[in-house]
Amino acid sequence: MLAILIGLVIGIGLPMQTSINSRLRSALGSPFLASLVSFGIGTAFLAVMTLIDQRSLLIGMPLIRTQPFWLWLGGLLGVIYLTGNIMLFPKLGSVQTVIFPVLGQILAGLLIDDLGLFYSPISQLTVVRGLGALLVIAGVMITVAGNGWLERITGQAGLETVAEETPRAAHLMLWRLFGIFAGVLSATQTAVNGHLGEVLGSKIQAAYVSFLVGTVTLIVIVLVLRPPLMFQRNHGKSPWWMWIGGLLGALFVLGNVYLVPVIGTGFAVIIVLIGLMIGSLLIDQFGWLSSEKNPVTLLQLGGLLVMIIGVVVIRLL
Repeated sequence: MLAILIGLVIGIGLPMQTSINSRLRSALGSPFLASLVSFGIGTAFLAVMTLIDQRSLLIGMPLIRTQPFWLWLGGLLGVIYLTGNIMLFPKLGSVQTVIFPVLGQILAGLLIDDLGLFYSPISQLTVVRGLGALLVIAGVMITVAGNGWLERITGQAGLETVAEETPRAAHLMLWRLFGIFAGVLSATQTAVNGHLGEVLGSKIQAAYVSFLVGTVTLIVIVLVLRPPLMFQRNHGKSPWWMWIGGLLGALFVLGNVYLVPVIGTGFAVIIVLIGLMIGSLLIDQFGWLSSEKNPVTLLQLGGLLVMIIGVVVIRLL
């Protein structure tokens, strides 16, 4: 029960982090630079926590040499997923940018659990669990049919310069497949980081390593795409809270490191997803973080109920 509650809480924090990072993007003028700042702050926070917990940030070379290479790539997978969402939005629009990565996350999570990939706890995929997953996906589709909050999930809220495109059908299908692939990488990151925490014997240090790898990756991206001193900054008044997105992201990764060994990758992905939907609806209902109020509809609540029923089917039946 505690694991489910933690999953819901970190899921609720995700759309808040997205809204915060959207405001940071507006202030810095670059989505990649904003992501780098967010990752950097999260890395610094986790470094301090690791020092308190382990008294050292270093990992012994014998441990690095004896472990599979993929164990250290969780942060890279997270950056690819983040970049994928940025690329998907102008190609597919807000609704499909939510649906297809979610589809990839759920399918990959259930497959990882069924096969025990990345040393995730094995939970065989039965017909009943499959039906529960379909209910969760249906609930997501129903919930995102509501108005006004889709952009916040995709990380594009407030990005006025992005315009919708209508590419040819073949290209559109390729982008949809890429969206599913991005979701697969997100679920894989969850499983990899969960095992990393077991190997290191410290969930905090595992989250730190993941964030550090993501930060280094983003440094390379920013240097390649635009020198850090050549971005356009918005000189308007900026709220203090736009700098705390990295802290929420760090807590999200740390929570996933804890969840995977306890409830498995597939169920962790689904629980966090429900929390994400709840958080998005709360932001719109109350207009948190300078967001425009957008009252929740009965349709959205119905979709959330369908998702919860799906979780009950997966977990209990």
